[in-house]
Amino acid sequence: MAAGAPAASRRKELYSLLGDLPPRNRKVSAESKGVDTSRGFSLERLGLDLNGLEKAPAYFIKPLGATGKLPTILFHHWHGGEYKLGKDEMLRPKKDVPSWAEALVNEGYAALCVDTWAFGERATRTELDLFKDFLWHGRVMWGMMVYDSLKAMDYLVTRPDVDGKRIGTLGMSMGSTMAWWVAALDERVRVCVDICCLTDFDALLKRDNLKGHGPYYFVPGLLKHFTTSQINALIAPRPHLGLAGNLDKLTPPEGLDRIDRELKAVYEKAGHPERWKLHREDVAHEETAGMRREAITFLRKWL
Repeated sequence: MAAGAPAASRRKELYSLLGDLPPRNRKVSAESKGVDTSRGFSLERLGLDLNGLEKAPAYFIKPLGATGKLPTILFHHWHGGEYKLGKDEMLRPKKDVPSWAEALVNEGYAALCVDTWAFGERATRTELDLFKDFLWHGRVMWGMMVYDSLKAMDYLVTRPDVDGKRIGTLGMSMGSTMAWWVAALDERVRVCVDICCLTDFDALLKRDNLKGHGPYYFVPGLLKHFTTSQINALIAPRPHLGLAGNLDKLTPPEGLDRIDRELKAVYEKAGHPERWKLHREDVAHEETAGMRREAITFLRKWL
């Protein structure tokens, strides 16, 4: 299908590349496993049935004493080879910045983070074993991960404490890639913030650094249909902030240049140039205090 096709058709095309997935309209169910307030905010432990194949443990956080419908972040955890970490990444402080859980509740947001396949409490099989198993059965690991994230959106909009018209998506590294894929595919996402993984596929190939990404990342036939910019163009005209390090080998700078140039044109044509921003710093694959300030400022403005 031509790159200039209507956005709805392009979303359908992108979704079709994700392998054999469970029905998109299957019902999501959730089991609450208790609420912990010891960290200074409400942390609800959940067991989500997103796909009918494997339960997905999750955390839902919100400020203590919060009432009514809250703006909410669908937070995607990173990879980093930390398979046992999963959703706990949202709770862990990083160098020079507090945990995202603390930062978000301090801003009055709720947030959901789900253990994705092979991570956290779902780290019962290796990433490579799952990738091979899925491939044999006509499934794509990234597709199964994206599917769970879309179903997590379905769950969020059923909660009485979530404002379904004010949901953002956010993550770093693997979580960054998930943030922009979900925002591209699901128009219910109002704001997207991606940290350190807005990777131009062609630039990554030319840098010979496919090894920088795990097997989960690769979607059969993707480059026949989409560039990175074309996927991200499906987010427009909704607000989108990219945060990147110029020294990050996963996001070659010439690729960042291309994405920025092409998305500026997309947002200009849509009449909202102010809704796209790429903030770059001379660092490698890390979130800095400056990046965190940019992200919080962007969320305050648009969510």
